[in-house]
Amino acid sequence: MAGGLFGRRANKPTAMAGAPPSDDFGVRTEAARRLKWLVRLVLIWAVILLVRLVYLQVIEHDKYTQLAQSQQEKLIRVQPPRGAIIDRTGRRLAMSLPADSVFVNPLLLKDVGMASAVLSKFLNLDQKSLLDKLQTAIVKRRGFLWVKRRITPEESARLRKLKFEWIGLTPESRRYYPFGTLAAHLIGSVDTDEQGTDGLEFTRNDELAGSAGYLRLSTDVQQRSFASEFEGTPAQPGEDVKVSIDSRIQYIAEQALKKAVEDHDCTDGSIIVMDPNTGEILAMANYPTYDPNQPPRNGDDVRARLNLAVSVPFEPGSVFKVVTLSTALETTNLRPDSIINCGGGQINLFGRIIHDDRSDRYASLSMADVLAHSSNVGAINIGLKAGKENLYNYMRKFGFGSRTGIALPGESPGIVHSLKRWQPTSIGSVAMGHEVSVTTLQLAQACSTIANGGFKVRPRLLADTPEERERILRPQTAIMMRQMMEGVNLRGTGRLYAQIPGYTSGGKTGTAQIVDPETGRYTNLNNASYMGFAPVVNPKIVVVVSAHGSRGRAMAAQVAAPAFSSVAAAALRILEVPQDLPETLKADNTAPAKTGSDEKVDEKAAASNSSVPLPLVPDAGDQRTFLTPAVQNPALKNVAFGPKVPDFTNQTMRQVVEESSRLGIPVDFTGSGLVREQVPLPGGFLGKGERVRVRFGP
Repeated sequence: MAGGLFGRRANKPTAMAGAPPSDDFGVRTEAARRLKWLVRLVLIWAVILLVRLVYLQVIEHDKYTQLAQSQQEKLIRVQPPRGAIIDRTGRRLAMSLPADSVFVNPLLLKDVGMASAVLSKFLNLDQKSLLDKLQTAIVKRRGFLWVKRRITPEESARLRKLKFEWIGLTPESRRYYPFGTLAAHLIGSVDTDEQGTDGLEFTRNDELAGSAGYLRLSTDVQQRSFASEFEGTPAQPGEDVKVSIDSRIQYIAEQALKKAVEDHDCTDGSIIVMDPNTGEILAMANYPTYDPNQPPRNGDDVRARLNLAVSVPFEPGSVFKVVTLSTALETTNLRPDSIINCGGGQINLFGRIIHDDRSDRYASLSMADVLAHSSNVGAINIGLKAGKENLYNYMRKFGFGSRTGIALPGESPGIVHSLKRWQPTSIGSVAMGHEVSVTTLQLAQACSTIANGGFKVRPRLLADTPEERERILRPQTAIMMRQMMEGVNLRGTGRLYAQIPGYTSGGKTGTAQIVDPETGRYTNLNNASYMGFAPVVNPKIVVVVSAHGSRGRAMAAQVAAPAFSSVAAAALRILEVPQDLPETLKADNTAPAKTGSDEKVDEKAAASNSSVPLPLVPDAGDQRTFLTPAVQNPALKNVAFGPKVPDFTNQTMRQVVEESSRLGIPVDFTGSGLVREQVPLPGGFLGKGERVRVRFGP
């Protein structure tokens, strides 16, 4: 077998020298050539791979690292709890509470329909809308989807009982308003991301919100989180904001306003309670109102969310006569006892007939009675005496036509036309509160100027707002205006409804017909307003009431004055202001109250419908009747009064100090030289806690 093998090999023919190459040699040559090309291709491919790897790993390293991180890591914004909004008594009007938020990973859902059905049922959501969101997230390969933010504790408890691994709960905070609608327009509300949308929540959003932080989540290929860490600076909680309002007074104001609007079928209204000396807002109420705990509905509560007291101007009517008379006292020789021509209730003003359309028409009245009885003709003649330039200037000095700068959004400056736009008859309209638009807040600022002795103060809502005071009226002008406004409540349009049990008070009613914006004609609807203060000698509060859309002959005395009385009475008690009138005395309301052009009062209705007990005044005389010694007024023999105020006029500071120390009377000083002015005036009696203010001058 071996030999056969070798024999076959031995017998194999051999190539002879010079013979052509065999086929085997050609095959080997072709194979070698192909191998070389293959090696070249492999080397080229290896070079390409090497270049690509260098490009990816070196040149584009940062880019692809970030891309990988974006797929494997998620940066979630962590919003810290908002600061609280606190009233002057320490009550929390707005706060943030812990709350769970629900999310899912749509890519892990095995049955999207079942998931949407479960979540919509337990979270009170629309199933179709949720299903669409889940399907969209799956198509776009999103591994995270918020289902509902800041759910209630009850919703959270129900979801936790399900124990579905695909339902995720993460802690956040939820804005909560413990008193519901109380001060809603002032406080405001937040959106789903807890960012302020209106009110103080909006204007103080940066302070309340604090600083957000970021949490970096690491996830696997199935988008499941396996690690987390804070990115950068951790979240910083928001700061608390303290406001000037008293929630007790706020509640009373809201209830009184609701009653006034509903009882007289008004469309809406507002009330402001203000400290006239500091400008602090003690209450700001609007009606209709809303609950900031509930999200806004589809446009059907826009009006309810509007802060009418700040944002909606209106024609004030006769309350504006206070500005007219103040201007006259400052710029003319008119005084409260000056006789004013009332023309029998009618005046022809540059061809325009203006009249007092009532049964009580006057040939003439004192300036004080023009205000008390709200005579249009009398106010026009006073305005003509002052002149349009002076009237315009004092309107601007009082703050009309300008924003007050209060820390709330959407404040309106109102409307005060420049003199070049005045018609010849405009001075008559403006003098009685027409052709001018004001806000409730502006009226409160103006009334405070009268109440505090002539200083325009900036309305303040926040404790950190600097106090601003600017003298615009002489002290004697403010005192005379206070006395005349007291007459409104004693013998004028406010006599039946505006008096406050146990306290002296002053004010002014105002009724203005509402203009139809389409036709430009006056309608049968009215703006009914009342602004007033108490007590008269040293006012501690100013209350302004505005009710819009009262119908027919319902005047401000019936619509707005009762709200003033009830709110002022409660506020004075809450603030512990000493009474300056005995409540036990009864007044004589048998004498009819004379009324003017636009403020006639239904006395029978007052007697039968008024729910406010009236502190009746003997003979409807001046309230200073009660501030006389008991020996002169036997009805007051058991009433205790403070010391009688001496006359410090023209005394030096040393003389004032010596006499006030001897009498035990506290005195505040301003200026230098001799005493030129003092409040209260000489001869009055100083109430408990009051001080005599004197101004020295050359």
